[in-house]
Amino acid sequence: MKILHTADWHLGKRLDRFSRMEEQILVMEEVIGIADEEHADLILVAGDLFDNFNPGVEAIELFYKTLKRLSLNGKRPVIAISGNHDSPSLINAPDPLARECGIILIGHPKAEITLFSTEYFKVSNSKAGFIELKIGGIDFPVRILHTPFANEIRLKEYFGENKEEEINKVLSETWKNLADQFCDDSGVNILTAHLYINKRGAEILEEPEGEKPIKIGNADLIFSDSIPEQIQYTALGHLHGFQNIGTKEKPVIYSSSPLCYSFSEAGQKKYVSIIDAEPGKTVSYEKKILKSGRILVRKTFTSIEDTVQWLEENPNTFIELTLESETFLTADERRLIYQSHNGIVHLIPKVKNRELDEEQSHEINLNQNIDILFKDYFKSKNGGQEANEELMNLFNEILNA
Repeated sequence: MKILHTADWHLGKRLDRFSRMEEQILVMEEVIGIADEEHADLILVAGDLFDNFNPGVEAIELFYKTLKRLSLNGKRPVIAISGNHDSPSLINAPDPLARECGIILIGHPKAEITLFSTEYFKVSNSKAGFIELKIGGIDFPVRILHTPFANEIRLKEYFGENKEEEINKVLSETWKNLADQFCDDSGVNILTAHLYINKRGAEILEEPEGEKPIKIGNADLIFSDSIPEQIQYTALGHLHGFQNIGTKEKPVIYSSSPLCYSFSEAGQKKYVSIIDAEPGKTVSYEKKILKSGRILVRKTFTSIEDTVQWLEENPNTFIELTLESETFLTADERRLIYQSHNGIVHLIPKVKNRELDEEQSHEINLNQNIDILFKDYFKSKNGGQEANEELMNLFNEILNA
């Protein structure tokens, strides 16, 4: 069977003052197209479905429409879990109606899904944190351990409040008990979670800029050796770059976000993961690139002319622009830059640092004209840089107001 794994949609997210909705509509269309082209039998969406607890109407509408089309109007099961940006109650709310379309929404850890069947598949078994599917045309069951994001309050509610136990031990035992009870070689065994998981002893994986950091109380991050040996593939959400923190034989995959959502992701390529799985065998997976959306770029220039030329040649970008120069930008220069491109998110002027003359006197003569005093002050605070005419005009305007 084939499974499509995607995560971290962050529907409704903005980049500073810029909406990303048009890009999100296009990239959701692309995800749907890949699912159809690959004839995926099952879709997994591993959390951060929305960007905040109270998404706008456009984001909610896009979410429902996308899931409905991914489900082929009920023919293909779709399982979506909540992430740390999502409201579990909002995710759970439409579940009874969503099931009629073959969509299973899981907001809370250890949720127990009601048994149901459609014309094309059925939920044949369900326990807290576990679901088994039997899909038409596939002669073996699919077992899925599911763990949406859990903050400290939810952990206490769902996993207990034994402070002697680390969350790694709690999750490891919970997952192992489910895997030992339900996951054997007669079916495909998957874990999906929205957690900060890494290899024990490995370098800490950086969370994207602007991403809410996952902190489960004071517990350490979750280690990949907590995943039961029966699990053939682990579908993760939270980190926005595609990476396998497991092994070739037992992949533990962050599938990436569908778009670059912060400048820490500048230059990243985005993917969905397509998994080929069958019982008792090592899975294979292929990352399918997503091409929609503007590219995020961090660039530094030293001249206005080069800046404007690059901006005009690269219109389909969002840019964090640093401009190093000998003097501060004038209003006309700023206007020229912004007129050259409609995707400048940040413009960071950087005056080149000039070393002050070591013999320069640091004594202040208060009997000088106030203009000269201001110029001396400005120069001392800005690495020897002189205040330009425009700045002095503004100073005098304020002085004479």
